Amino acid sequence: MDAQSKKKAAAIAALEHVEDGMTVGVGTGSTVNQFISALKDRRNRIAGAVSSSDASTRLLKEAGIEVHSLNDTGDLALYVDGADEATRHLALIKGGGGALTREKIVAAASRRFVCIIDDSKLVDVLGGFPLPVEVIPMARSLVARKLVALGGRPVLRQGFRTDNGNEILDVHNLKITDPAALEAEIGLIVGVVEVGLFARRGADVLLVAGDDGVKTLGR
Repeated sequence: MDAQSKKKAAAIAALEHVEDGMTVGVGTGSTVNQFISALKDRRNRIAGAVSSSDASTRLLKEAGIEVHSLNDTGDLALYVDGADEATRHLALIKGGGGALTREKIVAAASRRFVCIIDDSKLVDVLGGFPLPVEVIPMARSLVARKLVALGGRPVLRQGFRTDNGNEILDVHNLKITDPAALEAEIGLIVGVVEVGLFARRGADVLLVAGDDGVKTLGR
């Protein structure tokens, strides 16, 4: 299968976790776009969705799926999202699409987080994909110096602002052997809004699409 077919296969597999009457948390990215397309056929069987980005909100509305505010829904039963990297221990790097803060909020509000990826995203150690860190613009240089002290090489994502109006530093050269510890450490830097490590609240289920079908990894 090519990459697009794998993404579609993972997205369709995630539908098995969608129950009638659910309000579904929906992430952001190319694999999630496939999930939204597949979810369209069930739009009359679910209560709606909570979206992690303006881009996903547009796609959900185009699919005829009602989008709700997390402030109105309360906790969710299910969140479906992709990842830029994932380990077999279900730790993730997310934020390639720039929606990491809202994604982490929806994940934190969800009892079950199903992550959908193709097998190219499955790695032994996180850090091959640059780690996104959302920062308050005035703190960009301060945060960058702190990230250099941690061994990283932060690069400003040029011409990009998050849906929250902030900037992103993509941190290269990290070999992340303790994702939860690094997530906590970077999160404590003044000026950091959120870091794209999902380890303290990683995925509950990882659906990995490869040439031989979709494999399920769980806790």
